Amino acid sequence: MSWQLGIEHLKDLARGAAILGTGGGGDPLIGRLLVEQAIREHGPITVLDPDELDDDAFVIPTAQMGAPTVIVEKIPRGSEPVGALRALEKHLGRRADATMPIECGGINSMIPLLVAARTGLPVVDADGMGRAFPELQMETFSVYGVPGSPMAIAGEHDETVVIDTGADNKQMEWLARGITIRLGGVAHIAEYSMTGAEVKRTAVPRTLSLGLSIGRAVREARAAHEDPIEAVRAALAPTLYNHLRVLFRGKVVDVERRTLEGFACGRARFTGYDGTSQLELRFQNENLVAEVDGEVVCTVPDLICVLEADTAEPITTEGLRYGQRVTVVGISTPDLMRTPEALAVFGPSCFGLDVEFTPVERRTEAFVQQTLGPPR
Repeated sequence: MSWQLGIEHLKDLARGAAILGTGGGGDPLIGRLLVEQAIREHGPITVLDPDELDDDAFVIPTAQMGAPTVIVEKIPRGSEPVGALRALEKHLGRRADATMPIECGGINSMIPLLVAARTGLPVVDADGMGRAFPELQMETFSVYGVPGSPMAIAGEHDETVVIDTGADNKQMEWLARGITIRLGGVAHIAEYSMTGAEVKRTAVPRTLSLGLSIGRAVREARAAHEDPIEAVRAALAPTLYNHLRVLFRGKVVDVERRTLEGFACGRARFTGYDGTSQLELRFQNENLVAEVDGEVVCTVPDLICVLEADTAEPITTEGLRYGQRVTVVGISTPDLMRTPEALAVFGPSCFGLDVEFTPVERRTEAFVQQTLGPPR
């Protein structure tokens, strides 16, 4: 069923999207503020359930591209993603019937809402990553046969570029990344145009609703002085993301981070409250792999989320700081993101990790539990 999204939903949605962003996707705060302004000017946004899409509807996803560390200082004007949409519509000779996210995490949960508010288009309650990934070919759309190009890129000075690499979505990413770097490290894009039937076949469904549900659960748990992480677990249980595992509790003791070839890359180390166990995270925009005392406990495409220990507020990779007290959790991804075809596009080997993917719920529970000290 379609529903109306207003300003009152945005804080919960931004919090939930930051959790689903698994450390990346860009800080949704900036996007939330842009969407708030757009809703004040243009009114609420219609969110369409994917099952309500006509099979022949024309959907153009919209997003922001670049390193999250750049976005902190290079705040968008707000018109750029509409510019990308219009450039792609002009190139294709067809107007969009709806827009949708390419990922449900971080700022890219907000960019299609900004486009929808400014244009009057509905936004589809689905996406192509089910989380956040750093590269454009890492989409369920791509895995299941939708070409990403032609795509349009828009910069802050109204520059637009159209890229067409046919069915080669990895080449599309490589070219778009180079253009984004030359636009200052961040740009806005429209890509993976498809029919309603293709949305239903390839997208991860109802992820905007999921983000809203997670964010609301955290807020309500805090207000009731209940455990917000258990509230997230309960919110996920009836969904496609039905397993949450606490991987580690402790504090940040070291962060190494740099912007490299358009990505925020690095690693972070955490020490347990007992002073002996250690967790290491590696990230490329998003958290990729978590190792506790040298043993892998969670890896992509499952979600690795760093949450503030007391509040469960998500901490992005660019927000990690020495001394933060955290709980790190792993969340299972939907089955369509765990097929051999999907793992060939965004599994561990795609990030240069010499690790076999094992679902987080099948990692040795006894090992995980013995590493956990009580929060302090």
